[in-house]
Amino acid sequence: MSEPLNLVEQVRIAVSLAEGQFREFKSALEGPPQSKIKRKVRDICVDISEALVGFANADGGEIIIGVEDDGSITGVNDFSEEEISRLKKSPVSHVHPDTPLQSVLARDIIIDGLKVIYFRISKSTKYVHLTSDGRCLRRNDLETIPVSAERLQFDRQEVFSREYDREFIDGASVADLDSDLLRLVADQVSKGISIDRCLQYLGLAEYDAGTGLRLRRAALLLFARNPDRWHPRSQVRILKVNGISIGAGSSYNVTADETINNNLIKLLDEAWDRIRPHLVETRFNEEAKFKTTYMYPEIACRESLVNAIAHRDYSDEGRGIEIYIYNDRIETKNPGGLLSSISVKDLEELRGVHQSRNSYVARCLREIGFMRELGEGMMRIFEIMKSNELSPPEIISDRNSFVLALHHRTMYNRDEILWIDQYSSLNLSLKEKALILMGRSGDLISPNGIISHLGIVDIENYRQIIHSLQQKGILESAITKHKAQKIASKSKVGVRDVKRFRVKPVSEIETKRNPRKTQDKIALSDLLPQSGELYVANIPLNTTDRDIIFAFRDIGQPDAVKIPLNGSVTKGFAFVEYEDRRLAEKALGEVITLGGRRLSVRWRKVQMPKQKAVE
Repeated sequence: MSEPLNLVEQVRIAVSLAEGQFREFKSALEGPPQSKIKRKVRDICVDISEALVGFANADGGEIIIGVEDDGSITGVNDFSEEEISRLKKSPVSHVHPDTPLQSVLARDIIIDGLKVIYFRISKSTKYVHLTSDGRCLRRNDLETIPVSAERLQFDRQEVFSREYDREFIDGASVADLDSDLLRLVADQVSKGISIDRCLQYLGLAEYDAGTGLRLRRAALLLFARNPDRWHPRSQVRILKVNGISIGAGSSYNVTADETINNNLIKLLDEAWDRIRPHLVETRFNEEAKFKTTYMYPEIACRESLVNAIAHRDYSDEGRGIEIYIYNDRIETKNPGGLLSSISVKDLEELRGVHQSRNSYVARCLREIGFMRELGEGMMRIFEIMKSNELSPPEIISDRNSFVLALHHRTMYNRDEILWIDQYSSLNLSLKEKALILMGRSGDLISPNGIISHLGIVDIENYRQIIHSLQQKGILESAITKHKAQKIASKSKVGVRDVKRFRVKPVSEIETKRNPRKTQDKIALSDLLPQSGELYVANIPLNTTDRDIIFAFRDIGQPDAVKIPLNGSVTKGFAFVEYEDRRLAEKALGEVITLGGRRLSVRWRKVQMPKQKAVE
């Protein structure tokens, strides 16, 4: 018999899973731990409206008022009924009237004697939603971030494909699903939860008092016992091609053609098992032995398959996913091009953007661990190919198809290979190779140029690379740090913007170096005191790097300044970094003004990367 999932259970499960792409917690209290007081109702209303607008513009989600970030329940018991009523009305009062939120569930419920307020909203396809003050927001992992309304506009022709997996299917029941597979998934979501309630929690079903449990199409795509009954192309076709293109007639060169049909959960594993043997190549080496080597990184290929299954256009029932394995590349071809809110350039520049055509399918794959955070898969494919020194993936998208090609060729051109090969005896890392290529022409390189080109986030990683290359005798400081500071001060730029490093050709590298002498040189130049990075708020919209540097002139010359932009204007804050932490600490206690404003200066909070499951 079907069992409805009540809101108390819904909240308990949500709290146990913590915050993420589909849920957010907000405390109703503020102040020191031992003397917390009620937050202002209007501030909480703003939080609620921002979260719901962000969820509606992304993939749907839930927000619970009265729960701390760590999942502990503190409740809203101190609030009057009138105040709670105001909070529950915030999805209307604090959302722009021209873009009303649809079907918001708002309830106050009791959990272990504490009252919390629960809101839930589905992904919207009717509006690009705005808050009452005209801001457009979207949920992105753990944050609700501002975006332009234009970026969220999508072609109305996409509505059908976006809504395909969310449709309720008459005549379908839990008996049509693979119960053994569902039991495994339910235990993974919450140990002991029933299959019916698991389907409801994942949004794959809703309970109706008159008709019982109603299944969405996504439930059948993911778990159908007989998938062909519900979708004619729930499949992956794998073609092995002898060459770099497919011939026709007597030149037809497809040597293997296999199609796998199943529900999406099983399809992912079964298709991967058939693809893996094609990733390796066995050759007769110089030692007269057969050696098997991987032509493509396994993780990148699996990510490509997961991406295809999660994001293909299932409303196109005449085609399935096709994977072509050529002699020089693997191409994964999906029915349906990129959504209008995403461009090929966005993916190639690793901006982390995402829009889920199949929001219920993608959510389920994410919740049970097949996918990482939404939008991260493509970035990971690029990073893995790069770490294996292979050329970047090639992306081709039109109205009908999306193709991702992984090539078996080095990321370097002929001249770059010749340059790098000169240093082959020095066992350079990937980032060290990238750095020495920057200095191939003999021009000087700035620290910020290195940091930007190598995509360095942690400054300690930069120090280690510089240290390693100086120890190997490849990198030298053509301009001393002291002289660089003078140049920076005169030019009103950060010290790290001054070009001062030089890559030495192999002919100049000393074959015998004194390790102690080299170490002393590094300690004097680049192994500096612990750095400090500051968050500077309340800056004018037209602020430049030079303005910041001038404002901090009495503290000391900043080593780096970064001002995030929203189009051509600032977002109202900047990051200022000193390699000498003592200067950063000094700035915290000073009154610093810019454009008639007093700047708010505090330490920048750095979040450590979370450990996530491999897809």
